[in-house]
Amino acid sequence: MENEKDLKDLETEQSALSEEETSEQHDAPSEKNESSELEEALGKIASLEAKAEEYETKLLRVQADFENYKRRARMDAEAAQKYRAQSLVSEILPALDNFERALKVEAADEQTKSLLQGMEMVHRQLVSALKAEGVEEIETVGKPFDPQFHQAVMQAEEEGYEPNTVIEEFQKGYKLKDRVIRPSMVKVSQ
Repeated sequence: MENEKDLKDLETEQSALSEEETSEQHDAPSEKNESSELEEALGKIASLEAKAEEYETKLLRVQADFENYKRRARMDAEAAQKYRAQSLVSEILPALDNFERALKVEAADEQTKSLLQGMEMVHRQLVSALKAEGVEEIETVGKPFDPQFHQAVMQAEEEGYEPNTVIEEFQKGYKLKDRVIRPSMVKVSQ
């Protein structure tokens, strides 16, 4: 009976060992499956992180472009506001020149003198309105020649003037704030 009992114990041990081997064999492919799934999941995570980083970079670029656009639009609006009177001033300047030429006429009688006084008043008002908008005359005579502000139409040798100095002004130049509307036409010393 003991032999039978030993035999049964031995068979039980063998069946337990064979079950362990079978379960180990089943576990090994399961571990391989888990490992490949883990690698696949890690690969997906890496690709998603790369995409997220790419989108974040694009977002930052778009935000920077938008900020630049807003800054440019604000600067354009400020410039438009600052120089809004430029076209009007450009059209008024020839009339102002004609006023100044007319004011140089010598008055022979009282009627002409009163007409000239009226023109002087209109001229002063016109100059005052232009100054209120930021229009300034460009200084010329005795100043060094500057091609940004002066247009040389003649050169001459004059005593008492250094070379490249404005000697005479033929037509007044004007600037609106810091922008030249019309350069002065000048004669420059050699």
